[in-house]
Amino acid sequence: MELYSIDKLMHETRQLAAKYRQTTGSTLPVTGEIARFDAARALNLALIDEPGSAIDAVGREGERQDKKIIIKGRAIFDSSRTSPRIGQLNPQQDWDLAVLVLFDDNYEPEEIYEASREAVADALEGKKDSGRKKRGAMSIKQFKIIGERVWTRENGLEQEVWDSQQ
Repeated sequence: MELYSIDKLMHETRQLAAKYRQTTGSTLPVTGEIARFDAARALNLALIDEPGSAIDAVGREGERQDKKIIIKGRAIFDSSRTSPRIGQLNPQQDWDLAVLVLFDDNYEPEEIYEASREAVADALEGKKDSGRKKRGAMSIKQFKIIGERVWTRENGLEQEVWDSQQ
Protein backbone atom coordinates (compact mmCIF):
# COMPACT_ATOMS: atom_id res chain seq x y z
CA MET A 1 0.00 0.00 0.00
CA GLU A 2 1.42 3.35 -1.04
CA LEU A 3 1.30 6.06 1.59
CA TYR A 4 0.34 9.58 0.57
CA SER A 5 1.31 12.74 2.35
CA ILE A 6 -1.52 15.03 3.41
CA ASP A 7 -0.05 17.73 1.14
CA LYS A 8 -0.31 15.45 -1.88
CA LEU A 9 -3.83 14.34 -0.97
CA MET A 10 -5.01 17.95 -0.57
CA HIS A 11 -3.43 18.90 -3.91
CA GLU A 12 -5.25 16.02 -5.62
CA THR A 13 -8.50 16.86 -3.81
CA ARG A 14 -8.32 20.45 -5.10
CA GLN A 15 -7.74 19.23 -8.66
CA LEU A 16 -10.54 16.69 -8.48
CA ALA A 17 -13.02 19.18 -7.00
CA ALA A 18 -12.19 21.79 -9.66
CA LYS A 19 -12.47 19.27 -12.53
CA TYR A 20 -15.73 17.89 -11.12
CA ARG A 21 -17.25 21.38 -10.98
CA GLN A 22 -16.04 22.22 -14.51
CA THR A 23 -17.54 18.98 -15.81
CA THR A 24 -20.84 18.81 -13.92
CA GLY A 25 -21.50 22.34 -12.68
CA SER A 26 -21.95 20.91 -9.18
CA THR A 27 -19.56 21.11 -6.26
CA LEU A 28 -18.07 18.36 -4.14
CA PRO A 29 -18.46 18.93 -0.39
CA VAL A 30 -14.72 19.21 0.30
CA THR A 31 -14.31 22.95 0.89
CA GLY A 32 -14.57 22.64 4.67
CA GLU A 33 -11.75 20.11 4.98
CA ILE A 34 -9.51 22.00 2.57
CA ALA A 35 -10.21 25.20 4.56
CA ARG A 36 -9.23 23.46 7.81
CA PHE A 37 -5.98 22.26 6.25
CA ASP A 38 -5.10 25.64 4.71
CA ALA A 39 -6.01 27.69 7.80
CA ALA A 40 -3.99 25.40 10.07
CA ARG A 41 -0.97 25.65 7.82
CA ALA A 42 -1.16 29.41 7.15
CA LEU A 43 -2.01 30.50 10.72
CA ASN A 44 -0.09 27.82 12.67
CA LEU A 45 -3.14 26.18 14.22
CA ALA A 46 -3.48 22.74 15.80
CA LEU A 47 -6.48 20.97 14.27
CA ILE A 48 -9.03 19.31 16.56
CA ASP A 49 -10.32 16.01 15.21
CA GLU A 50 -12.98 15.22 17.80
CA PRO A 51 -16.37 14.32 16.33
CA GLY A 52 -19.05 16.71 17.53
CA SER A 53 -16.57 19.35 18.66
CA ALA A 54 -17.78 22.93 18.22
CA ILE A 55 -14.25 24.04 17.35
CA ASP A 56 -11.92 23.11 14.51
CA ALA A 57 -8.55 24.23 15.86
CA VAL A 58 -6.58 25.87 18.64
CA GLY A 59 -3.96 28.56 18.12
CA ARG A 60 -0.36 27.58 18.78
CA GLU A 61 1.37 30.95 19.11
CA GLY A 62 1.11 34.72 19.19
CA GLU A 63 -2.28 36.42 19.39
CA ARG A 64 -4.06 33.14 18.61
CA GLN A 65 -2.28 31.03 21.23
CA ASP A 66 -4.78 28.82 23.09
CA LYS A 67 -7.73 30.50 21.29
CA LYS A 68 -10.53 28.17 20.22
CA ILE A 69 -11.17 28.60 16.51
CA ILE A 70 -13.92 27.62 14.09
CA ILE A 71 -12.97 27.47 10.42
CA LYS A 72 -15.24 28.13 7.45
CA GLY A 73 -14.35 27.94 3.78
CA ARG A 74 -15.99 29.27 0.65
CA ALA A 75 -14.97 28.88 -2.99
CA ILE A 76 -16.01 31.86 -5.10
CA PHE A 77 -17.03 30.76 -8.59
CA ASP A 78 -19.35 33.42 -9.95
CA SER A 79 -18.63 37.06 -9.21
CA SER A 80 -22.11 38.06 -10.41
CA ARG A 81 -23.74 36.55 -7.31
CA THR A 82 -24.15 39.51 -5.05
CA SER A 83 -24.17 37.97 -1.59
CA PRO A 84 -22.58 34.53 -1.17
CA ARG A 85 -22.93 33.24 2.37
CA ILE A 86 -20.82 31.22 4.75
CA GLY A 87 -21.98 28.41 7.01
CA GLN A 88 -23.67 28.85 10.36
CA LEU A 89 -21.86 30.80 13.06
CA ASN A 90 -23.29 30.24 16.53
CA PRO A 91 -21.95 32.80 19.02
CA GLN A 92 -23.61 30.82 21.84
CA GLN A 93 -21.03 28.07 21.44
CA ASP A 94 -17.63 28.12 23.15
CA TRP A 95 -15.17 29.54 20.60
CA ASP A 96 -12.99 32.66 20.41
CA LEU A 97 -12.29 33.30 16.72
CA ALA A 98 -13.99 32.47 13.42
CA VAL A 99 -11.69 32.05 10.43
CA LEU A 100 -12.93 32.30 6.84
CA VAL A 101 -10.79 30.90 4.02
CA LEU A 102 -11.74 32.18 0.56
CA PHE A 103 -10.80 30.04 -2.44
CA ASP A 104 -10.57 30.67 -6.16
CA ASP A 105 -12.30 28.34 -8.63
CA ASN A 106 -9.37 25.90 -8.41
CA TYR A 107 -9.83 25.59 -4.63
CA GLU A 108 -6.57 27.44 -3.99
CA PRO A 109 -6.71 29.84 -1.04
CA GLU A 110 -6.74 33.55 -1.92
CA GLU A 111 -7.42 35.23 1.43
CA ILE A 112 -8.06 34.37 5.05
CA TYR A 113 -10.12 36.57 7.38
CA GLU A 114 -10.79 36.23 11.08
CA ALA A 115 -13.36 37.74 13.40
CA SER A 116 -13.91 37.50 17.14
CA ARG A 117 -16.97 35.80 18.60
CA GLU A 118 -18.05 39.18 19.98
CA ALA A 119 -17.89 40.82 16.53
CA VAL A 120 -19.91 37.95 15.03
CA ALA A 121 -22.49 38.11 17.84
CA ASP A 122 -22.86 41.89 17.42
CA ALA A 123 -23.31 41.56 13.65
CA LEU A 124 -25.91 38.81 14.02
CA GLU A 125 -27.73 40.74 16.75
CA GLY A 126 -27.95 43.83 14.51
CA LYS A 127 -30.56 42.22 12.27
CA LYS A 128 -32.18 39.86 14.71
CA ASP A 129 -35.52 39.80 12.90
CA SER A 130 -34.04 38.19 9.80
CA GLY A 131 -34.50 34.43 9.53
CA ARG A 132 -30.99 33.98 8.17
CA LYS A 133 -29.51 35.93 11.06
CA LYS A 134 -31.41 33.78 13.55
CA ARG A 135 -29.74 30.73 12.04
CA GLY A 136 -26.32 32.38 12.24
CA ALA A 137 -25.95 32.87 8.48
CA MET A 138 -23.73 35.72 7.36
CA SER A 139 -22.61 36.99 3.97
CA ILE A 140 -18.95 36.92 3.02
CA LYS A 141 -19.13 40.68 2.55
CA GLN A 142 -20.37 41.20 6.11
CA PHE A 143 -17.72 38.86 7.52
CA LYS A 144 -15.03 40.87 5.73
CA ILE A 145 -16.44 44.08 7.24
CA ILE A 146 -16.46 42.84 10.83
CA GLY A 147 -13.29 40.76 10.48
CA GLU A 148 -9.69 41.36 9.62
CA ARG A 149 -7.72 40.01 6.67
CA VAL A 150 -4.88 38.01 8.20
CA TRP A 151 -3.42 36.18 5.18
CA THR A 152 -3.20 36.62 1.41
CA ARG A 153 -1.81 34.35 -1.29
CA GLU A 154 0.59 37.08 -2.39
CA ASN A 155 1.94 38.14 1.01
CA GLY A 156 1.27 35.32 3.46
CA LEU A 157 0.53 36.51 7.00
CA GLU A 158 -0.51 40.13 7.12
CA GLN A 159 1.81 42.22 9.29
CA GLU A 160 0.42 44.58 11.90
CA VAL A 161 0.18 48.14 10.67
CA TRP A 162 2.92 50.22 12.27
CA ASP A 163 1.51 53.14 14.24
CA SER A 164 3.79 56.18 14.02
CA GLN A 165 1.95 57.96 16.85
CA GLN A 166 3.33 55.80 19.65
